[in-house]
Amino acid sequence: MKVAIPTRGNVVDDHFGHCEAYTLLTVDDNQKITKSETLPSPQGCGCKSNIAAILQEKGVTVMLAGNMGNGALNTLRNHGIQVFRGCSGDVMSVVHNFLADKIEDSGIGCQQHASGHECQH
Repeated sequence: MKVAIPTRGNVVDDHFGHCEAYTLLTVDDNQKITKSETLPSPQGCGCKSNIAAILQEKGVTVMLAGNMGNGALNTLRNHGIQVFRGCSGDVMSVVHNFLADKIEDSGIGCQQHASGHECQH
């Protein structure tokens, strides 16, 4: 399994479309992380970039994210990536909680302004 996490520094970025990079973690059948890599984030809104296709090509099947709009959520799902929103904190802690079945999708997405894709908090 390969997991992607939108990150800023070593923490989950609150908004998928504006992260610095994606941390990609390969997890073996024994739930152990065997590889970690960083993928720079494309410029612009996540739902309009080609990041979902890139993540799919890299074998990503799970996204642990802070928040995202419905456009990004649907694009990721259409590329076979299961999304868990509502994640926050240290990247490795989030992944370990996910592997221990302690993370569920919050079901809450960002609302988009008509003039752009800013997240309303």
